[in-house]
Amino acid sequence: MFYSFCWWLCMIWIRVMYHVEIVGRENVPRDRGYILAANHRTNMDPIFVAAGVRAPIRYMAKVELFEKGKLFSWLLHRLGAFPVERGKGDTGAVEWAEQVVRSGAVLGMFPEGTRSKDGTPGKPKSGVAMIASQTNASVLPCAVCYGKELRFRTRLTIRYGPLIPYERLGFSQANAAPREIKAASRLIMDEIVRLLEEQA
Repeated sequence: MFYSFCWWLCMIWIRVMYHVEIVGRENVPRDRGYILAANHRTNMDPIFVAAGVRAPIRYMAKVELFEKGKLFSWLLHRLGAFPVERGKGDTGAVEWAEQVVRSGAVLGMFPEGTRSKDGTPGKPKSGVAMIASQTNASVLPCAVCYGKELRFRTRLTIRYGPLIPYERLGFSQANAAPREIKAASRLIMDEIVRLLEEQA
């Protein structure tokens, strides 16, 4: 209920602020858990990628965000976010992410791991592929597309591509080999880049 209320508020806000177009709604699953993987340019991306997805999206967020005050920390928790210590092999966050997918919910992730300052897609990290390998999750690629800068009434397109089935990721077993994780990470990022290029 709280998530839905916040979702509606955010959708009203982004449509006032930007000229929003959503493409590929038909690709968004409605009957299963999956990983939503998108490019990352701005702190607003978690709101943007949720525009075409009515199911609650759960995110891992850097632990520093939860330290900005009790009210902000409470809000993040109510929206389903989970703190993660980046660069420290936070196994608790990984286990939480696996539970999200296995429960049939949507896990939102940004394969690049950090924002791109100039909009150029970065090299993917292993997180999305690793969690997919351990949960048998399919991956929904998403691209947040706009010009050089995000300003008032900027044309903003959120594009969802066809679901990447778990079988296509090429894992031979749950504990996938590093080369399999690397190949799957590239495949996922390539699909996101393809969606970005469709906008060009």
